[in-house]
Amino acid sequence: MIRFGTDGVRGVANTELTPEIALSLGYAAGTWLAGRGSPPVVIGRDTRRSGSMLGAALASGFCSAGIDVLTLGVAPTPAVSFAVRSSDKGMGAVISASHNPAADNGIKLLGEDGGKLPEEIEEEIASLLGRGLENRTTAVGRITADNSPLQNYKAWLAERLPKDLRFLKIVVDCANGAASDFAPRLLSEGGAEVHAIAMSPDGDNINDGVGATRPSTLQKAVLDARADLGIAFDGDADRCIFCDETGTLINGDRFMAAWANFEHQNGRLDPPIVVGTVMSNLGFERALNERGVELVRTRVGDRHVANALCEHRARIGGEQSGHIIFPEHAPTGDGLLTAVEMIRVLCESGQRASQLEPQFENWPQVLVNVRIDRNSDWKANPVVNATLQEAQARIDGDGRILVRASGTQPVVRVMVESSSAQRRDEVAADVVQALVRECGGTVVGEVELTNALGD
Repeated sequence: MIRFGTDGVRGVANTELTPEIALSLGYAAGTWLAGRGSPPVVIGRDTRRSGSMLGAALASGFCSAGIDVLTLGVAPTPAVSFAVRSSDKGMGAVISASHNPAADNGIKLLGEDGGKLPEEIEEEIASLLGRGLENRTTAVGRITADNSPLQNYKAWLAERLPKDLRFLKIVVDCANGAASDFAPRLLSEGGAEVHAIAMSPDGDNINDGVGATRPSTLQKAVLDARADLGIAFDGDADRCIFCDETGTLINGDRFMAAWANFEHQNGRLDPPIVVGTVMSNLGFERALNERGVELVRTRVGDRHVANALCEHRARIGGEQSGHIIFPEHAPTGDGLLTAVEMIRVLCESGQRASQLEPQFENWPQVLVNVRIDRNSDWKANPVVNATLQEAQARIDGDGRILVRASGTQPVVRVMVESSSAQRRDEVAADVVQALVRECGGTVVGEVELTNALGD
């Protein structure tokens, strides 16, 4: 059974996410489009070995429903979004598992505005899976390969770059993914001195010890190159994170704080709101509040951030992980646009990355991933619930606890935040032990989030 998560459908390629599933999904989405005038679709993929296989199957599914397909080949997810919203395309599809290992892959569908499909439309498409295959007609869509939309996207980004970057030395970590060559070329053509790493994809090395989820590689490269700024993308380049010239990490929260503060000081942050998620650090929220900026929290996932941006008419929103949305320019996360905006702030402010305000201390925050059986109803377990209530009482007024199922992996994520690192760790241990003991869980990872990244 295909389930849409927070970022489409994901699984291990060729076992959990098979060509048969991609074909079926393409046909179902194509059938949905056929009922709305049969507009064409644009498909892009990242650099995984399985991408061309799944992309071919997905395109065949669309074509078998009578839908024409434009394939971009390897392309950043935001480039697919751009191609959809700047043309007559009725849908976009990206073959990518984002920051996941090379063995995984995924399919995410974009609406005609280039944003994530609303959940209700995903449900409509899911209801069509496996139906009507025997009733296919002789109407067959065409597949056309064309990378000119990629060049249009790069030109669109170049228009937003400051005119002279000759004074900037930038390290760019492309994660051996869809930004390889594309991002270094954009910045070097803008005049910057670019030192590019992880830009030689071979199908199996995407995100392998590099990229936005492995910032230590970037931090070392920035120090070695004595660069002014480091930029790291994930596999499909819909997110990016930074480090300053001292090698200090600038995650999504810190970037949004700096961007919002700069715009607010210049009278352009109207309304004075930033959209974050339930994972956003309390230190980040307090730093914004001290400068007269409100943080609106929403559920994890850029679809939810996008909805809140629309509701509050805010100019920026995103996540610790570097998924940032600028709704004036794009409806979904765009790592390359985020990089352009960071460079713009540096150029217009005349400051180094380490000098950007506000400077603030994050509250101690930890994320523990617990793998449990998909059929385990951990939410209804009385012992788990009692443990959560007791833990919340211990931390009440001095922190937060968030326990949620991941939308992209079969794990429960336990996030605990407190002004005291000791209290944070004690509370997290109690909750995790209850999940392990009561639900047969296994701890598969722990991330120190205080100054690092989210999901």
